[in-house]
Amino acid sequence: MRTYNLLVLFTLSTLMLSCGNGKDLNKSFSIVVDKPVEALKNGESLAISLKPKGDAVLDSVVYQLDNAKIGSKPGLQAISYTLNEQKLGKKQLQATLYAGDKTAVLSETITLLASETPVLYTYEIVNTYPHDTQSYTQGLEFHNDTLYESIGEYGKSALLKTDLKSGKILKRIDLDKTYFAEGLTILNQKLIQLTWRENTGFIYDLNTFTKTGSFQYGASKEGWGLCNDGNKIYKSDGTEKIWILDPETYSETGYFEVVDNKKVRSKFNELEWVDGKIYANSYQFDSISIIDPETGAIEGVVDLRSLKKQIKSIADDANEVLNGIAYDAASQKLYVTGKHWDKLFEIRILKK
Repeated sequence: MRTYNLLVLFTLSTLMLSCGNGKDLNKSFSIVVDKPVEALKNGESLAISLKPKGDAVLDSVVYQLDNAKIGSKPGLQAISYTLNEQKLGKKQLQATLYAGDKTAVLSETITLLASETPVLYTYEIVNTYPHDTQSYTQGLEFHNDTLYESIGEYGKSALLKTDLKSGKILKRIDLDKTYFAEGLTILNQKLIQLTWRENTGFIYDLNTFTKTGSFQYGASKEGWGLCNDGNKIYKSDGTEKIWILDPETYSETGYFEVVDNKKVRSKFNELEWVDGKIYANSYQFDSISIIDPETGAIEGVVDLRSLKKQIKSIADDANEVLNGIAYDAASQKLYVTGKHWDKLFEIRILKK
C-alpha cells in the first residue's frame, strides 16, 4: 500500500510540473516596449518583445491590446505594431506565453494620449442674470426657456426650476438630509439627478417634480456630472472615466477616459452636451474642457478665470468655484454659473 501511495504521489507531482499553471513561466519574462508606455500617441510604431529573467525557453507568444490580437511571434522575437485606436486613455497590453504544455499571461498598462494640443479659448459676456447665492450649484440644464438646477451639500440639497431672467425659484423639491445632490440632466420628459457618495440616482417627472424612481450606480465610484446626447446618458465620477448609461435602465454600459496631449485628466464635475461635444467643468478650476465623446480627447479649453471678477466676493474662494453649464440648443446660447455665485452669465466662446 505504501509503495502504491508513493507511486501516485510521484505521478501527480510529474503531472503538476509538466502541466503547471505557468506561475514559474510568468516570473521568467517581462514585457518590453521601446517607447515610454505612459505617453503614447496614435500613429506611433511600437516594437514589443519579452525580456527573459532566466533561462526559460518559449515556443511562441501572442500579443493583445485590450483583448484584440495585434500579433504573434515564435520565441522571443519582437512584433511591430502601429497604434491606431479610437478610444484614448489607459489600455492593457497582454502577452500570452506558450512553452510546451505551459501557458502564462503577462500584462502591462499603456496610456494613449491625444495627438493634438487643445485649442485655447476665451469668452465674452453677452448677458447677466441673477443667481441665488444659497445655491451650491452641482448641475444645470436649460429646457424650454427654463433653467433646472441641482444644488448640493448635506441638509441643503434640492432640485430647482428657475426663471432665467428673474432668478426666481418656480419649483423646489428637497432631498433627504442624508443625500448630497450632484449632476442633473433631462431626457424623455424625465429629470435625472445624481447624488455624490450615496451610490443613488433619482428620477423625477419633468412637469410635476414627482419622484418616480431611483437607480444604483455600477462600477463608477461616485456621482459627479451628468448630460445626454438625446440617446445616451454620460456620467462622471471624479476619476478619468466618463461612463455611458442606458437611457431606460440607467445601468452603466461602458466608459471612455479623458486625456489631453500631456496626461490623463480627471475631476470632471458639471457636464453639458453641446453640438456633439461634452463641455465639462473641472473641480476647482475656472475653465471648461471641450471633450470628444468618441475618443476622450480634450479638443479645447475655455479660460474663464476672469469671470470671478464679475461676482461678489466669496467667503470660501477655493471651494465655491465655477460649476454650472447650460446650453439652449434652439438659440445656441451658453450659460455658466458657480457655487453660491450671485450671477449667471450668458457667454460667447472666442478663440484666443
